[in-house]
Amino acid sequence: MVDLPRNAVLLSFEGPDPYSMVGGLGTRVSELSLALAEAGVRTTLLFVGDPARDPVERPLPNLEYRRWCQWISAHHPGGVYDGEPGKCADYTASAPRFVAGEIVAPSAARGESVLVVAEDWQTAPALVALDRLLRERALRDRAVLVWNANNTYGFDGIDWKELAAAAGITTVSRYMKFELALRGVDSLVIPNGIPERLFGGVPEPLAQAAQTAFRRRPLFVKVARFEAEKRWMAAIEAFACVRERHREATLVVRGGREAYGAEIFDRARTLGLDVEDVVLASRDPETAIHALARARGAIVNVRSFVPEAALLALYRAADAVLANSGMEPFGLVGLEVMAAGGIAVTGSTGEDYVQPFDNAIVCDTGDPRELAAYLSDLTRDTRLAAHIRAAGPATARRYVWPRVLEMLSRKLAYVRSTAR
Repeated sequence: MVDLPRNAVLLSFEGPDPYSMVGGLGTRVSELSLALAEAGVRTTLLFVGDPARDPVERPLPNLEYRRWCQWISAHHPGGVYDGEPGKCADYTASAPRFVAGEIVAPSAARGESVLVVAEDWQTAPALVALDRLLRERALRDRAVLVWNANNTYGFDGIDWKELAAAAGITTVSRYMKFELALRGVDSLVIPNGIPERLFGGVPEPLAQAAQTAFRRRPLFVKVARFEAEKRWMAAIEAFACVRERHREATLVVRGGREAYGAEIFDRARTLGLDVEDVVLASRDPETAIHALARARGAIVNVRSFVPEAALLALYRAADAVLANSGMEPFGLVGLEVMAAGGIAVTGSTGEDYVQPFDNAIVCDTGDPRELAAYLSDLTRDTRLAAHIRAAGPATARRYVWPRVLEMLSRKLAYVRSTAR
């Protein structure tokens, strides 16, 4: 039974708008806000949103989006982190006043409390300011303040003593707990969740269409930002090794707009791998699948939005999905692959849920020869592949948002007891 405060506020830079959705944080706060609302909690997600969209939106009766810093974002069209210093200053100055005056005070008047979860380093000063403001207004006992670490970005700029005095500190994996401990910070581990809809997210006709459409095998997929820590080079070099034995092997990739992408594809071409760019003209999942399957490049580089259902169908149809990051705070993609019935290949940092050669393939090093050896195993050993594919969904079901919210509610009892 989930026992959470009647009201919740999520403070984050990233959010559900394409302008704001950069990586796992955007997915996390979007899905967490939905899960809280569906659990009956009145939820406000306050994020740095698209300057062209309405400042306030209510996608569900219990869910409200508040797009912050829009007046700054209007001058920074490059996305949520474009103009970051000015946005941080504005967020810190204005968000605490709004939360204290418009959410905590009315909730207190109704005899209710508010859970405030702030995400990553940009929101840490705002949470400290909110703690101070609530104390000044004699409202601190009506709010449970939590700051959550999704990554190590910005850690050097955080006043940890000040933050720990203002809020309970949580993180998403044991790996991240260790990173916080290196800075003398105690934390509670509350994992990320995945939405229950992912388990029914691949209609059987679409799954069969994907399985049939991709005739060139083995088929691998990699979806990640173009950053070195995602071990793109290891994936490309391992794929080149596999392709020496399987001339029809195909790698479908979807990255971001990072400059490192050019370096990745230059390396692929040096290895003799032709790269074909594909822009999907339709958001219909089956149309998208067939467009990707028609591409003839060894590496199919998707340079447009991929519908969620099409992506999940790809995960299921692929012989493996390469989520082989060198530094992964949690590993959300690996769980999504498992939920879809696919085979996840992960790294070995924050992916607490993996069991090597049982529910996933796990790479302990960045050596492409390790990854190539495991991919070759998968192509030869059909029993191993079938076992991993069958074990994945059971693992993923342990991380659906309702179960994560139950864990959150239990750990909040400790956070409340330590508030001063």
